Amino acid sequence: MKKIIFYITLFFSATLFTNCEKVVDIDLNNDSPKLVIDAIIKWEKGTTGENQTIKLSLTNDFYTNTILPASGAVVKVFNSTGTEFDFTEVVPNSGDYVCSNFLPVINETYDLTIQYSGEIYTSSSKLFATPEIANVTQETVPGFSGEDQIQIKYFFQDNGAEDNYYLLRIKNPNKAIPEFGAVSDEFFQGNLMFGFYASSKTEPGITLNLSVQGISVGYYNYMSKILSIAGSGGGNPFATTPATVRGNIVNESNIANYALGYFSLSEIDTVDYLVQ
Repeated sequence: MKKIIFYITLFFSATLFTNCEKVVDIDLNNDSPKLVIDAIIKWEKGTTGENQTIKLSLTNDFYTNTILPASGAVVKVFNSTGTEFDFTEVVPNSGDYVCSNFLPVINETYDLTIQYSGEIYTSSSKLFATPEIANVTQETVPGFSGEDQIQIKYFFQDNGAEDNYYLLRIKNPNKAIPEFGAVSDEFFQGNLMFGFYASSKTEPGITLNLSVQGISVGYYNYMSKILSIAGSGGGNPFATTPATVRGNIVNESNIANYALGYFSLSEIDTVDYLVQ
């Protein structure tokens, strides 16, 4: 009898929740689209670094994933001697502005100027050096679920003469989006540092693309906030609303109409690692 009552209770509970299910469309106020500037100049070690792209887009409605390209802009970068590098939208309406003669120099300061929709956006940043990835190690350990887990470490030497900040990136072919980490040498000054990666979607036979990128303290703080917000929701409908993270780009024409994004320049070292 107790079992019958228990099953009936479950039945009515399931029915109650099913009947109460309702799709609710919330009317959200849409602000005027803001310019999004992806001006991350990365000089791959072993290359000339002359081919670079700056991406411009516009913010869109909350309920859509469509990216709106920002076309018709004038994009220029200048070095400290006044040399001008023009970034041109080669493919119309793509929002991709390409330069084929960029000249990257370590510790050189560069100025970004963008003219878009009657307004001028500017920023300035130095090009940071990056250490080489010295070696990669792999270890298999017991996982929490009882299955073995593959753990990857890739090592690079920190420069002990200065404070350094790094952006680490791992591209796993079994995942649609690369994974990032922002780290500093606060507790590892002058030591051999490493990036650590473990995922249930890492299996023998796949190739991981591992990278390290020296960055400024400003970009480190910016990416730390972005990564914190990206991982804080976890699908929780009651999570705190993400805040707008401001970058280092200023609208000289209308400071209230700020752009989103960041202007950063650095070397980057990458290694393709075949998982054993």
